[in-house]
Formats: sequence, C-alpha cells, structure tokens
Amino acid sequence: MIEVTEKKDYRLVTNEMRLEFAAVSDNESFARMAVSAFIAPLNPTLEELSDVKTAVSEAVTNAIIHGYGNRGCITDRVQMNCELKGDILEVEIIDRGVGIEDVDRAMEPLFTTRPEWERSGMGFAFMEAFMDDLEVVSEPEQGTLVRMYKKIGLGGWIVSEE
Repeated sequence: MIEVTEKKDYRLVTNEMRLEFAAVSDNESFARMAVSAFIAPLNPTLEELSDVKTAVSEAVTNAIIHGYGNRGCITDRVQMNCELKGDILEVEIIDRGVGIEDVDRAMEPLFTTRPEWERSGMGFAFMEAFMDDLEVVSEPEQGTLVRMYKKIGLGGWIVSEE
C-alpha cells in the first residue's frame, strides 16, 4: 500500500484538508471545486486557480482511469490531501489501484496505457506544466501517490536564506 511517510513540520502548516471519495468520474469536478474553495483565502489569480484545478483534475482522472480502470465501482477510493504552508499549496492525490510499473515511462508526454479509450497521454505533462513541482510514487498492485506543489501569490518560489 502506498503510504505517506514524510514527517511533516506542522509549525509550517497554516491549513489542511483531507477528502476521500469514490473513484467515479463525477467526483473529478468535486475535487476541482474543493481545492478551489480551499485556496480561496489566499486570493489566487484566475491563472493560479485554473492551473491548480487543471492539475487536480488530471491527477484525479488518472487515478480513476488508470488506477482503477474506470470501473465506476463505489468501493474504489481516491484520497485528496491538501495543505497550505504559508502561500505554498501541497496537494496529494492517492489511489490504491493497480499502480505504475515504470513511473519514468508513464511520465513521458503522449504515453498512455489506455489508447483504446482515446487517452492523450498528457496528464503528467499537464501536472508538471501547471504546478511548480511534481512527485510521483507508485508500486505495482499497491497504488499511486501524486504530490504537487504550487506557490500562490506574487512572491518568488525559491526562498533566499540571505
């Protein structure tokens, strides 16, 4: 089972939420709206809001389509964890599905395991393009964890220690 093992320094966390929902396509829009409401207090720009919603949409869709084969089974679950660390958003999308055998290959643009479903193979490329950082951890038959980061606001992403 994919576990979130990183110890968190909660002195940095200013807010957090945890959601779990059925791995059905209708819940992709729910995840988009939930993350939008979660970051609203940071007053994101329309571009930042769109970027985060698109990345979350891609990650949740990947979990449903590739993690669970789009079975529409209400017992298949997707978990979304969000944390704000000041103006940095961290989003985790976790499934307990089939996992990814070769993460590097899966992250190549245009690679898809579902060409018969007319999948474009651009999910991870979109996540990388719209977020500031992306991590993918997966084990075959255990599931996948997608962790994304996005700075919300006008300041720089890299903090100087000067």
